[in-house]
Amino acid sequence: MSSRYTLPLSDPQAELAVVGGKGASLARMVNADLPVPDGFHVTTAAYRRFVDENTLQPRILETLQTVDPNQPATLEAASAQIGALFAAGRVPADVAAAIETVYADFANSQCPVAVRSSATAEDLPDASFAGQQETFLNVQGAAEVLEAVKRCWASLWTARAIGYRARQGIDHSVVSLAVVVQELVPADAAGILFTANPLNGSREEAVLNAAWGLGEAVVGGLMTPDTLTVDKATGRVLARDTADKQVMTARVAGGTEEQPVPEPLRRAPVLDDQAAAELVRLGVQIENLYAMPMDIEWTLAEGKFAIVQARPITALPEEAAEIPTEWNLPDPKATYARGSLAEHTPSPVSPLFATLGLRIANSETYRLWEDI
Repeated sequence: MSSRYTLPLSDPQAELAVVGGKGASLARMVNADLPVPDGFHVTTAAYRRFVDENTLQPRILETLQTVDPNQPATLEAASAQIGALFAAGRVPADVAAAIETVYADFANSQCPVAVRSSATAEDLPDASFAGQQETFLNVQGAAEVLEAVKRCWASLWTARAIGYRARQGIDHSVVSLAVVVQELVPADAAGILFTANPLNGSREEAVLNAAWGLGEAVVGGLMTPDTLTVDKATGRVLARDTADKQVMTARVAGGTEEQPVPEPLRRAPVLDDQAAAELVRLGVQIENLYAMPMDIEWTLAEGKFAIVQARPITALPEEAAEIPTEWNLPDPKATYARGSLAEHTPSPVSPLFATLGLRIANSETYRLWEDI
């Protein structure tokens, strides 16, 4: 069901200004028949309606006047003040009704969902907003979904997000936030896939991180995941680093928590070579869809992969130039040999040789390197 405040995940109107960067990306992948969990958008119109109903915009902009992006204390103080405004705000009745109706149709009010922020300045090719807004997992029931949506709206004004927008020259008064509500995949494993190697810039290699449980422990940097480097053309695993995975994100009543990984799984590989190759093939499809290297969040449940986010890689080094393996002599008639001066002067040199001979030897050595 569509309304001004909600849209199906695959809706043609799911564009950046309406559903934010994350939402627009998910809609694009759904319409390309990629495996994306079902869900719906809460549009930016719902955010603006909440802000207008509670007269928040002028108070937000007034609070931001005190911010110096180079002074973390001012960012934290402004974020706390704005967060309190959102917490005290009331979700307008028409917005709440729209969300509750589509949630009931989607999940029968029983299905646990993921509630993800999707900002209009997010996941752009030239800026990295990853992790700056909130995601809430294992949310269940209409009241909890509404509360999670409101907390997502407030996360547009985290200290990190305010500072980053200021440094990027993005006008705070024009940004808005949508929310994506999706079926929560009961993941056995999850992680991140880069369709280009972020370390050496190789576009022929994919690098994937994998961990047990839900993906938040990986995305949040709470643990060291397995790392695999895979040849994109063949699917062959080029390198594998199986980590000691001590922590995992697990579902619990009312949300998630970090739990110890069971001992038998700590040093066990999360993905075998076949699964890694399958995931990389999926990543190549997404890369081809966007025509650029991508940073992809994935989950694995009962042997099936699902994609929960894809965004451009914004900080990728230039691909290393190929080192030449052939060398032509500058002078084909010249003779080049390995050897050191000490081999030709096994005895202590005289003062005259030290004064003149070494000077000549050094001069000729420099000339030789210039020729080469």
